Amino acid sequence: MRIKHKISVLLSAGMLVVGVSCKDFLEKAPLNSVSNETFWLTENEAKAALAGVYSRLQQNFLGYERVYLDGITDNAFLDPGNGNQRGMPDLATGNITPVSGAAVSNMYSSPYRAIASCNYFLDNVDKAPISEELNTRYRAEVRFIRALSYFDLVQAFGGVIIYRNFPAVLADANIAKSTAEEVYAFIHEDLDFAIANLPDERYTGNAVKASAQGIKARVLLTQNRFAEAIPVLQQIINSGKFGLANNYAALFRTAGQANAEVNREIMFSTQYLAPNNVHRSNSGMDIELGWWSLMQPYQDLADAYQMTDGKPAGESPLFDPQNPYANRDPRLDMTVKLPGEVWRNASGTEWTGSYPTMTGFLVEKYVDLSRAPITNTTAQSSDQDYIHLRYADILLMYAEAMNEVNGPSEAVYNALNEVRSRPGVNMPPVDQAKYNTKESLREYIRNERRVEFALEGQRYNDLKRWRIAHIKLPTLRTPAGAQLQFSEANYVLPFQQEELDANPNLVQNEGYN
Repeated sequence: MRIKHKISVLLSAGMLVVGVSCKDFLEKAPLNSVSNETFWLTENEAKAALAGVYSRLQQNFLGYERVYLDGITDNAFLDPGNGNQRGMPDLATGNITPVSGAAVSNMYSSPYRAIASCNYFLDNVDKAPISEELNTRYRAEVRFIRALSYFDLVQAFGGVIIYRNFPAVLADANIAKSTAEEVYAFIHEDLDFAIANLPDERYTGNAVKASAQGIKARVLLTQNRFAEAIPVLQQIINSGKFGLANNYAALFRTAGQANAEVNREIMFSTQYLAPNNVHRSNSGMDIELGWWSLMQPYQDLADAYQMTDGKPAGESPLFDPQNPYANRDPRLDMTVKLPGEVWRNASGTEWTGSYPTMTGFLVEKYVDLSRAPITNTTAQSSDQDYIHLRYADILLMYAEAMNEVNGPSEAVYNALNEVRSRPGVNMPPVDQAKYNTKESLREYIRNERRVEFALEGQRYNDLKRWRIAHIKLPTLRTPAGAQLQFSEANYVLPFQQEELDANPNLVQNEGYN
């Protein structure tokens, strides 16, 4: 049983406003507005503050809405009607400016809200009457979340402002940004502390050592420091504490995430818990993806899935142009609602009420069909956890790093084949005779990442770290015929004008002046 954090925290200088309800210790009346001097008086109050830090992960792209990042890639089209992240479709067509606001503002402000909560916690936790061991563990968890937040910022904006402490006065916040290299160094500093002090155990809701190791490896790959990532990934693999889920589709549904044979793959997630802590009071994944069709996969994504013989559709005798999605990698049908596919709930009721798709496809991953027919009543309690890190990523990062350092090897093939052969997927091994060079195997690994993590929000940062977004994205058009755009300047986003106005020491990123 995982412990799910259900807490909201507002932080301001000298004041902590907390509303809390956490399964393991708070079936009590929530705390109300309390001053800093009267808050850190018990162990439970320290736990409440820690849960408050975790709650920041539910905001915008730190939570379930992270899946929408696939909608600014070659994986999916974002319906302009997405009111949660207004203006986001403009990012796909290159309309990115210092006054874009909305989604771009959220990409900046939400990580900084999490960082403010982290710093406030770190500045005050010593006041709580807890053991040194517990104090250190809590600090490690919070520094992990701070690293995760800064990683989002540096990937989106490049060099940003580093705050090591909670600003005492507003003027303390108006400082210059650091370089991207300095931000990455700060991220590693936090992650190394977390790795050294988090428990070496299975993930059950709070960050553990492997959570920090996995994110550290992802950071190292983003920096092209492949050789350094290999031993970090090997430690996770050799620990034996994690494995692949026995049901790929169940990984993205609430019931599956509570199953030990499924959640053994999950290494860190943003958690939700119905009935009081759901995605949104009037929407969430089931409604937004399954009913409103706010994100619609492209044909280009469907074409990336191999046939069941392990060959691309254009090379396989199994391909039937009259039935193009038969005999495909099973992950396709578990990720995408295909043309002509009928959705049914557990009792067999057919669901045909989704808004029309303009691409021919709908998102199936993360949609819980047990709620069908999906309505404001049946899907109000959507609480699927958003998975930030799972064991399949460890194996595919290991394959990528090993190939970049040493080229093709049995270790690379074995890692790929382990992911491909999971129960319910059972794809054949990599064709070693065909993919026998570093370059050919690199493309194979990248495609395997694409189909394994499709519509989970990873593709955007993968395309950027591989430095191919400006090459790949302009090859596609939206359903309305607009060409996708991605310029060299777009590898970082512009600071929004409101941030520049508020902080005269913040300098705009190159290409947006």
